[in-house]
Amino acid sequence: SSTSQKHRDFVAEPMGDKPVGSLAGIGDVLGRKLEEKGFDKAYVVLGQFLVLRKDEELFREWLKETCGANAKQSRDCSGCLRDWCDAFL
Repeated sequence: SSTSQKHRDFVAEPMGDKPVGSLAGIGDVLGRKLEEKGFDKAYVVLGQFLVLRKDEELFREWLKETCGANAKQSRDCSGCLRDWCDAFL
C-alpha cells in the first residue's frame, strides 16, 4: 500500500516535539479533539500505541473512541506509528 507524503515525512525523522497533527490520518479536527483529551503531541499518541503493545486493532478502536477517527484515518495513523517504531525502536 502506498503511503502519504505526511506519513513519509513523519517516519523519516525522530519524534521530537511534533504536534499531534503531524501524524498521518490526523487532520485539524481530530487533532483538536485529541488535544482536548490531553494527547497534544505525537509522542503522547505514540505512548498510547505502545501501551496497547503496538496492537493496531486495539489502537484503531481507541482512536475511534477517543476522537471519532474513521477507518481510513485510524489505519493511516496506526500504520504511521508502526512504521515509525520499526525505524526508531
